[in-house]
Amino acid sequence: MKNKEQRNYRLETLAIHQGVYKDTAYNSVTTPIYPSSTFAFERLGVNKGYDYTRSGNPTRQALAENLAALEGGTAAWVTCTGMAAFTTIGFLFKTGDHIVTGADIYSGTIRFLTSALAPMGIATAFVNMQDPDAVRKAIRPNTRAILIETPSNPLLNVVDIAAMTAIAREHGLLSIADNTFMSPYLQRPFDLGADIIVHSTTKYLNGHSDVVGGAIIVRDETLAQRLAFLVNALGTACSPFDAWLVLRGVKTLGYRMEAHQRNAMAVARFLAGHPNVSKVYYPGLETHPGHALAKKQMKGFGGMVSFDANLDRVSLDQFFQRLQLFSLAESLGGVESLAEAPWVMSHSSISEEARRASGFSPATVRLSIGIEHPDDLIDDLKAALA
Repeated sequence: MKNKEQRNYRLETLAIHQGVYKDTAYNSVTTPIYPSSTFAFERLGVNKGYDYTRSGNPTRQALAENLAALEGGTAAWVTCTGMAAFTTIGFLFKTGDHIVTGADIYSGTIRFLTSALAPMGIATAFVNMQDPDAVRKAIRPNTRAILIETPSNPLLNVVDIAAMTAIAREHGLLSIADNTFMSPYLQRPFDLGADIIVHSTTKYLNGHSDVVGGAIIVRDETLAQRLAFLVNALGTACSPFDAWLVLRGVKTLGYRMEAHQRNAMAVARFLAGHPNVSKVYYPGLETHPGHALAKKQMKGFGGMVSFDANLDRVSLDQFFQRLQLFSLAESLGGVESLAEAPWVMSHSSISEEARRASGFSPATVRLSIGIEHPDDLIDDLKAALA
């Protein structure tokens, strides 16, 4: 904020004001981009808080302060990609450690756990995290963390964050929550007991499909010190310009999320009644098995909708070609609508066995619902499914 007076501002206000006022020379109301790779010392051992941009940068710090405030944390770091955030967190563990996570999470996270951490001697158990007993049974003496992704990607299964963090505390484990799909506007993992929150800022936090980035947020001082060291040592921090783009995008987070979820609900209800759709995955639908839990732990249901097409009646290739407003593209969370087939696109990097274990199939379509008019999006889908 511009002064030291502390008030309990709401998220929409924090998103616009928190951390941004770094320009004391001209009082700019937006954060300047400080592209400098290095900063001059006033004399030996004395500087103005920054010495080298890998270690710290005013623009990046502004975004870190902003995201920490939005999630209710005390410290944050912004990284060059979402996977760079996971890479940094991975270095909290050592050879012989063990992690428990869901079987239906983002394929990039699965690939990181199985292809990057596993060769370093850090094992992972992939379980049905909707079943707390399955999580308990997977815990070993060397388990160090529970990694939670909810809603899951791409089937939007809902995991009970409070139950998972309670199990973690019971066994002295870290609880890590990937909050990318919901953003702090719709879901607050710290309020439900999480130790670390991770984001791909590429998605809803930025919201404009023009930057890739990640974020790590914590409340514990010991974790904060360790992660500050790791981000600097590993060089995973994002560039000042990328930080500036996310800081610009996050200002409209609350209003974008309301539009995303309004449109997503309309699209999900349309798809649920379409004869060429065999199943719809959206926690906002009363028929979704996680609907009651989603209402309990989330402020809204988000902007992601997945469905299974009836392949006896629909050619997915023709469906994607007919779409006019939905781009056939990976990623999500931007103001424009996207459509993709996880089996051959976003999740193709993991084995067929892992894909089937996640529960989706070649018939599954994942939609990132943008903020266009919902009637136009439904008309587009209606024409493509005809």
